[in-house]
Amino acid sequence: MTPLRCLLILPLLAAAPSAQGVSPAHATQAMGFDQEKTTHHFYLFTDGGAIDVSVKDVKDRKNLEAIRAHLPHIAEMFKQGDSSVPMLVHQTEVPGAQDLKRAAARISYRYAETPAGGRVDIMSTEPDALRAVHAFLKFQITDHKTGDSLEVRRRR
Repeated sequence: MTPLRCLLILPLLAAAPSAQGVSPAHATQAMGFDQEKTTHHFYLFTDGGAIDVSVKDVKDRKNLEAIRAHLPHIAEMFKQGDSSVPMLVHQTEVPGAQDLKRAAARISYRYAETPAGGRVDIMSTEPDALRAVHAFLKFQITDHKTGDSLEVRRRR
């Protein structure tokens, strides 16, 4: 971990909530956009899944730009096997995260801009990598309380 990253992470750890779950203020600090003004969705697909974040108000340029800066960075970190941001946000070992790290070379992460934010598409053909992706995304759905389906579906 670089010295700069340590300096950025230490204040987050100090402000971490003691109970499991996402604290909106803490998540905002870790992700760079306001959790109250944005919406997360996590999708489970037969070939992987997706992380979708959008602003609630399309005129909210500040959070829109922050989403579009954060998600490509997350996709790149995941490609390198780095899942430190989700672990900071949730303040717990995120299910599937260590397996995602081990399977990083067999998983592709692609950022796509959406009209109200952005999306990270996660894809693999490897069964063990898909199990890790699905475990990771199911935890996100549950912990963020998004109401998204926990069923694996075909990508449209």
